Amino acid sequence: RSYSSPETEGQFLNSFVQYFGDSLGRKIKRMPLIEETVLPGDSLLTLPVVIIGNGPSGICLSYLLSGYRPYLSPEAIHPNPILHTKLEAARHLSIVDQDLEYLSEGLEGRSSNPVAVLFDTLLHPDADFGYDYPPVLHWKLEQHNYIPHIVLGKGLPGGAWHSMEGSMLTISFGDWMELPGLTFKEWAASKRRNIKSNRVMPEEIACYYKHYVKVMGLQKNFRDNVYITSVSRLYREKDDEDRSQLNENISTQHLEMEEGQKSLIKRNWEVRGYQRATDGSHVPFCLFAENVALATGTFDSPGRLQVEGEDFPFVLHSMSDFGAAISKGKLRGKADPVLIVGAGLTAADAVLCAYNNNIPVIHVFRRRVTDTTLIFKQLPKKLYPEYHKVYHMMCTQSHTVDSSLHSAYTSFPEHNVLSFKPEMKCVLQSASGLKKILKFSVALVLIGSHPNLSFLKDQGHSIGHHSNQPITCKGNPIEIDPYTYECTKEDNLFALGPLVGDNFVRFLKGGALGIARCLAIRQKKKHELIESGDGGGDGVP
Repeated sequence: RSYSSPETEGQFLNSFVQYFGDSLGRKIKRMPLIEETVLPGDSLLTLPVVIIGNGPSGICLSYLLSGYRPYLSPEAIHPNPILHTKLEAARHLSIVDQDLEYLSEGLEGRSSNPVAVLFDTLLHPDADFGYDYPPVLHWKLEQHNYIPHIVLGKGLPGGAWHSMEGSMLTISFGDWMELPGLTFKEWAASKRRNIKSNRVMPEEIACYYKHYVKVMGLQKNFRDNVYITSVSRLYREKDDEDRSQLNENISTQHLEMEEGQKSLIKRNWEVRGYQRATDGSHVPFCLFAENVALATGTFDSPGRLQVEGEDFPFVLHSMSDFGAAISKGKLRGKADPVLIVGAGLTAADAVLCAYNNNIPVIHVFRRRVTDTTLIFKQLPKKLYPEYHKVYHMMCTQSHTVDSSLHSAYTSFPEHNVLSFKPEMKCVLQSASGLKKILKFSVALVLIGSHPNLSFLKDQGHSIGHHSNQPITCKGNPIEIDPYTYECTKEDNLFALGPLVGDNFVRFLKGGALGIARCLAIRQKKKHELIESGDGGGDGVP
């Protein structure tokens, strides 16, 4: 079936009864996932786009696919004269309908993805120079540009923001966290929220994202409590009149065919998983998509040291677990300090949390305090005083400055954790090879996180910049075309956000722009083919 306008939304949503068990009166058969098949008599549904992940990346992409289009505002003048000249020349066109490579040429910013830099400078002109210029864009809802899609997420819209530690401020300003069409300040005012600082609590951001989906009319495209178990490519023989399908894994580029076998062509994606019902049961589903967009973020799996004893119950890997231990009083009155491993902002948050609760800290990290790549070096002191307080302690309260442990905080720069012992001891090794054994009350390992792409073959290792290595935001993001965000190693598979190296919300919006333009062009070509009678696309029979 081909859906091309909001008028068919009723049919579109009704088609999901068999998969999600909607409250529309139809009961579905509950089946173990291993035995799951499409129900007899049910027609197969093929969607133009399935978005996996309902955080800000998935929300922003849904906004653009729903037909919202950005235009140059009538009175706007961009501070970059070259870019403004380009925008002015195509004022009658939305940004989605313009050449993104041409517009982004020569722009510089804090993202390695040119479209991310382009969209950021349109939404926050010269933000990195400290200016608070308004966006040069205004938005229009154009119903004819609607592309049917569904956004699948594990929790509420907003993704990982709903599970972040609520007592810490965000690293970015509130207006850098906002999505197109609704400023954070407007939302805060409508909710009578008193925002005392430009930086806000993660729980405020999570509420904003949830409200954004509702006020923008996007909720019809969202399904919560959904867990994806597999995403695979369908194939069929070129001359098979019955159009039979063969299931192959996502990363297969060329099938090894025995001599004499018929060649196969790629078909659509098959997406399988289950939705967790209110009673805790799992409702399996299977649907098909012409395109899949990965917007899962990288917050799923905490980074691990991979050392002996890391699985002991007193070794934690998240701020939420640490906060729970504090709130339950488990660390109250403990003589031994908390051991915190890591030199990023989350580790700094943990140091502040312990410090503010009068819990002594041993802080272990691999890098030198003078390392220019430390995140603290990139944060202005006036805007981030609490993080510079931690950095100051890292430099001045090191065990190298004073061989004895300080009462409240002691840092161990250029040290690695070798192992954890059952008697709550940790073996450290310095850069020179000297080993130390320290006693602690609880250990907290905060060395980043990795995406959970277990639904892809080999967890998607084959689609990164470095093949056969885990996907990470910094070291090995998914390799994409810089202007369409389509995976270079797999057609019709897209990725955006932290998966492609854009950790900050202000930059992930560029991924949504690139994907929306690419899909809009393809949808237009597909409709032209249908109208000319040359074919009806590549739907699953």
